[in-house]
Amino acid sequence: MAGEFEHRHGFPPGINEVRPADHDDRAAARTLVQVSLIPADLVTFYDSIGDITWEDVGNGYFIAPASDVLLRLQEYGPVDIDADEKAHGLVIGSNGGGLSYVAAPGGAVYRTRTATLDEPELDKVADDRRPLLGTGASSAVRAGDRLRLSDGSAARRVTPAGAVPGA
Repeated sequence: MAGEFEHRHGFPPGINEVRPADHDDRAAARTLVQVSLIPADLVTFYDSIGDITWEDVGNGYFIAPASDVLLRLQEYGPVDIDADEKAHGLVIGSNGGGLSYVAAPGGAVYRTRTATLDEPELDKVADDRRPLLGTGASSAVRAGDRLRLSDGSAARRVTPAGAVPGA
């Protein structure tokens, strides 16, 4: 697939990378736990994965590092998910085209319809985060996308807390 990319699109493929978490990523995730109602599966994710950059999946697919999620939360607060402003979520990434992914406390993932988060209009894109966080890397490898960890090791599957491996 990567070999045909440049022929099909007229430019070489970008970097598609899963960066392992380092000490700073884990510290930021622990801080998120202290200042926010971060779901347990995101803590588990950020304990293993620093961030995801898939430049060539759709417009792009980016899961932000915990430090960026924390900074955005501190500067702008949580995102209102429902009209009653009773449910709040965390911006955890973007699609590379200006739309953001928002993780809800109950596990669902939403994507904004526009680039603004001031009065966001959200569409649910997943009932739980496993497709977005846990199985996306494995799916890309099976599909043949050029995917590597930034330390040069092979991509590994991250199973969120409570999830069944291989599910």
